[in-house]
Amino acid sequence: MKLFRIMAAVLALTGICTASGVLAATAPKGVKTVTVATDATWPPMEMVDAKKQIVGFDIDFMNAVAKEAGFKVVFKNTAWDGIFAGVEAGQYDAIISSVTITDERRAKYDFSIPYINAGQVLVVPKAEKAAKLAALKGKNVGAQIGTTGAMEVKKNAGVVLKTYDEVGLAFADMAAGRISGVVCDETTAIIYAMQKKEYSAKFKIVGKPFTKEAYGIVVKKGNKDLVALINKGITAAKKKKIDEQLKKKWLK
Repeated sequence: MKLFRIMAAVLALTGICTASGVLAATAPKGVKTVTVATDATWPPMEMVDAKKQIVGFDIDFMNAVAKEAGFKVVFKNTAWDGIFAGVEAGQYDAIISSVTITDERRAKYDFSIPYINAGQVLVVPKAEKAAKLAALKGKNVGAQIGTTGAMEVKKNAGVVLKTYDEVGLAFADMAAGRISGVVCDETTAIIYAMQKKEYSAKFKIVGKPFTKEAYGIVVKKGNKDLVALINKGITAAKKKKIDEQLKKKWLK
């Protein structure tokens, strides 16, 4: 690990850091470079495109935040199940990955101010008559491990939670008839239930979001300076309505 971090630092100084799959220019003198982890398996917020580049709402927004606050950002594609441990260990500086701000997470990490609201919804096969999550008692419902979606499933007695490393695997299982529903953020549900050709004729979103949640950028506990820098960028980006422009690009 130490050797890897030394090599990464050398690469960053020479301007060829490739954490996001794209050559990153050396930051101008005096400009801070912030390494940001993201689990690029959560469209349309963060995903890998056909060119193997990390793209999505969060990526564009973080780049805008960096520009407004005067720092450079390098993305690091990181599996969700280890993403929080990585920021604690100093493997990267921050996380932007559709992370819901919760009291439990606030106790362990520092968060930026919220940058977008998102709620949990239930997606089911079109033949399913259940009108809410609790109605799936005795059935298997999928969610990505460690997400607020998984937490919501656990709150419903008798509903059997099945967790996945990636939300796309849950939808694949539902298409195969192995589970009866998937709980995830509304933005992601729209992609899988309404926009993906292989699923749009098979799935439907049941009702409206049943939680009120806000996404924030995660920073290691105690790094107040970085939180302040990120908040400066978020405030400026929102003032220019960049977030609204990105919603039209990615979420409509």
